Amino acid sequence: MAKEIFMPKLSSTMEVGTLLQWFKEEGDSIEIGEPLFEIMTDKINIEVEAYDQGVLLKKYFHEDDQVPVNQIIGYIGEKDEEVPQTSPGISGDTEAGSQGPAEDFVPEKEEVSLEAAAANNHEKIRATPAARKQARMNDVELVFIQGSGPKGRIQKRDVLAHTAYSLPKATPLARKMAASEQVPLNNLQGSGVNGKIIKSDVSTAVIKRTSSTAAVEPNRRQMSGMRKIIAKRMSESVNTAPHVTLTTDADMSKVKELRTSLLPVIEKQTGLRLSFTDILIKAAGTALSRHLGVNVSIEGEEIIQHEQVHIGLAVAVEDGLMVPVIKDINEKGLAQITEDAKEAGKLARENKLHPNQLKGSTFTISNLGMYSIDAFTPIINQPESAILGVGRILDKPVAVEGSLAVRPMMTLSLSFDHRAMDGAPAAAFLTELKYILENPFELLV
Repeated sequence: MAKEIFMPKLSSTMEVGTLLQWFKEEGDSIEIGEPLFEIMTDKINIEVEAYDQGVLLKKYFHEDDQVPVNQIIGYIGEKDEEVPQTSPGISGDTEAGSQGPAEDFVPEKEEVSLEAAAANNHEKIRATPAARKQARMNDVELVFIQGSGPKGRIQKRDVLAHTAYSLPKATPLARKMAASEQVPLNNLQGSGVNGKIIKSDVSTAVIKRTSSTAAVEPNRRQMSGMRKIIAKRMSESVNTAPHVTLTTDADMSKVKELRTSLLPVIEKQTGLRLSFTDILIKAAGTALSRHLGVNVSIEGEEIIQHEQVHIGLAVAVEDGLMVPVIKDINEKGLAQITEDAKEAGKLARENKLHPNQLKGSTFTISNLGMYSIDAFTPIINQPESAILGVGRILDKPVAVEGSLAVRPMMTLSLSFDHRAMDGAPAAAFLTELKYILENPFELLV
């Protein structure tokens, strides 16, 4: 015999429900628990499941139709079973105005009474077994639900109504998929009717999560050529030479004045512009000639002290670093150093240096002053025993004769090999260099 489908009563105040959509068409097979249609009450939208299985034989109402509570809106039965062509009206099988069809199949004797319940407060709440089952499925506490049944008993529809308030609106398939993929529904924006979350919304969220967490393969390349040599030499230096780095700040005010004065002179003589690096090379050479204990190399267990000062100048080139050597600094003036340094830098960048131009340095300068670098710890270019790191020239507030002044300051970082020298001679050299830079007339005598 065909089973009636009612407009359910989902709250104590509900008199009419608006049919939003059917999920099945006439002739479709239906299983118990499948979503059958969706309605809107005066408060919520909710899907109603089938309580009988069979074939959907008839739909009496359509989208946006307003239907009184307990009105027969369709039939489920055997295929080709005859049913009325128009709705018979209010079902006589329901308990008028108090209980919807959703609870009709639940035997009254299965109600859990206060007396029969265990001491657990949760169990003392009056609720039908169907309501308890629904609450467990949705992880809902019954204590927070107001029952609409006799004596306030909580029924399944009360749980469904509460769930609809607390959870985002979503189709059963979307909920099932979200649970399977562990996608929180609260984080999704529904694209269905009235913002309802549908399957495609969950699929999109899964795809986005997969894309964002997908491992990106790093770009790998084998070290070769110059990079391989640099890696080997830097590792050997750090692993064999106990590095100690000293730093000090130099006031470059007078160096700037000197450079400004010599620019036209040297440019007229050489056709080249005097740079701060050229002045640093000359200043370091002068300081080294006065502190030969820093101008040393280590070969095996021997320390070799050099009388001549040959300064290596670190030059950045494509995919590497080259250190051309400017020799006999202590015998050259600023004009000659300017020519040699410019030529060495040009040949290095063009990869045209002769092997001999890369040998014999006794001390190296690494200048990063063209970047926003104040100080760093340079690695010794072995077999040398010391290297000077040069930072940028930056105006800073400093104390000058008891007053605050702004001066162009530059940080010098001296890394030295503690096997070849101790801290005191290294500090004395750095102090000498600072003095020369702050009194650059020393370079002219």
